[in-house]
Amino acid sequence: MDNQIEVIIKTETGRIDKVLNDRLSNYSRSQIQQWIKDQHVSIDGKTVKANYKVSAGDKILIEIPAPEKLDLVPENLDLVIVYEDDDVVVVNKPQGMVVHPSAGHPQGTLVNGLLYQVKNLSTINDVIRPGIVHRIDKDTSGLLMVAKNDHAHEALAKQLKDKTSLRKYVALVHGEIPHEKGRIEAPIGRSKVNRKMQAVIEEGKPAVTHFEVLQRFEGFTLIELQLETGRTHQIRVHMQYIGYPVAGDPLYGPKKTLKGNGQFLHAKLLGFEHPTTGETMVFEAPLPEIFKKTLKQLKEKD
Repeated sequence: MDNQIEVIIKTETGRIDKVLNDRLSNYSRSQIQQWIKDQHVSIDGKTVKANYKVSAGDKILIEIPAPEKLDLVPENLDLVIVYEDDDVVVVNKPQGMVVHPSAGHPQGTLVNGLLYQVKNLSTINDVIRPGIVHRIDKDTSGLLMVAKNDHAHEALAKQLKDKTSLRKYVALVHGEIPHEKGRIEAPIGRSKVNRKMQAVIEEGKPAVTHFEVLQRFEGFTLIELQLETGRTHQIRVHMQYIGYPVAGDPLYGPKKTLKGNGQFLHAKLLGFEHPTTGETMVFEAPLPEIFKKTLKQLKEKD
């Protein structure tokens, strides 16, 4: 352990994670909760849980662990940085790029590229996901917000949780949707049939997707979607659930589909309140070339 902090409770009341967050302004609540989870926080030699209610006279000892070595290789991947300042980076992720390293993808990820081009990234997530506030799938293209420090990370994550950030997608789906707009509210959890997939299941987490028809083609519909929640594969699962799977989707779509670089799904619009200035920031990214080419072909076919 590199450092120890002792906090003596005088008049404070409530959960220990909240009390420590109020007292230790240099550390985020997420960081404090992680220390508690990892049993680095104790009272009278006994570790406590995050919901422990403090009492007057409690002597809280926090053993701050040494930073874990980041064993990631910065790579020059020519990321398209749409915006950058001291707090936030907005990047336009290409299709085919994984957001952060995993067992099957140790290199070539967005994080590897960020480490090369951006350098400073937040440390709230584990060492494999520095700066990553939210994700999009490997074969989904488009905009992601990235935090450069823990203050920004906390603020952006809260906006996602409070549903105040703006995320709009464009998707090309199988079938001709007859109505102009719709709202899908169906809980999503891991599929009981295929562990690699998500599915609409009764015990899943709440998930809400809004969509609006932009253009219809023979056998396909171009739609714009807005997320209220951010479940894994949410748009892909919800559109399959209502009978209009995303074109090109290798997991949730039909075998006979349009050829592309995976699903025709693009995170085109991203909006949030700047974590320091409070300014409303809105960014938009154009469709990938394969997406535009496919739409042109469908239009010509009509």
